[in-house]
Amino acid sequence: MSLMRSFQVASTALSSQSLRLNALASNLANAESVSGPDGKPYKPRQVVFRPAPILGEVAAGVEVANVLEDERPGPLVYKPGHPSADSSGYIRMPNVNPVEVMVDMISASRSYQMNIEVMNTSKQLMLKMLDLGRG
Repeated sequence: MSLMRSFQVASTALSSQSLRLNALASNLANAESVSGPDGKPYKPRQVVFRPAPILGEVAAGVEVANVLEDERPGPLVYKPGHPSADSSGYIRMPNVNPVEVMVDMISASRSYQMNIEVMNTSKQLMLKMLDLGRG
């Protein structure tokens, strides 16, 4: 793989991980949102990746294939004084587990950082090759 190709692969991973981090941040921010614009609890989102071709090559990068919403119903919580409570005093919460989201967020952040390191290492190697060519 050429050094330029490593930049291309790392850049596709950076943009994909950035979308993943945004979705996770949205999930975490809305973990307690019992009513959205449609009147229903927030539905957490999950980013799905797939291999992406670069310059006609197969699986030379990664891209976002889809952003899925979790359709499973969230837990019922007993809060009889809440304005969104049903006649039994329960409200439907979003199906977001903050601990799982934080673990996934750490993983996405590490992946993002590692791709930055790949780009920095490739840059350093290119600079060394230029120095060798001058000498």
